[in-house]
Amino acid sequence: MQATRMRLTKRVLLFVAGIAVGAGPALGHHSLNEQFDLMQSITLTGTVAKVDWANPHVRLYLDTKPGTRDVMNWELEMSSPNQLILHGIKFDNLRRGDRITVTAHPARDGSNWGYAQTIRLAR
Repeated sequence: MQATRMRLTKRVLLFVAGIAVGAGPALGHHSLNEQFDLMQSITLTGTVAKVDWANPHVRLYLDTKPGTRDVMNWELEMSSPNQLILHGIKFDNLRRGDRITVTAHPARDGSNWGYAQTIRLAR
């Protein structure tokens, strides 16, 4: 079971990274560069609160607790459900309560929003 999740984690990681690099043309309804700072990356570790498998993008909601602060809620955009499924990533790969680490491009407006580059199960 653990080996299967690790292989799946690698798939998610590689796919999300690939989509982040080539997503400009695929996301024609808005520009990633306008909404997210593609020159910056942030790393977030937390608990999956929810995964919304809806078009046009899958949205991952992550609860983090940086230092002694209260819980911070993050919304992380990913590729479309169809793209994720085509690359072997299913809707139940990330479950509520999973501890994960996400590397993302932060929103330009400073909000708790980002575009996921990589997702790993936290240790």
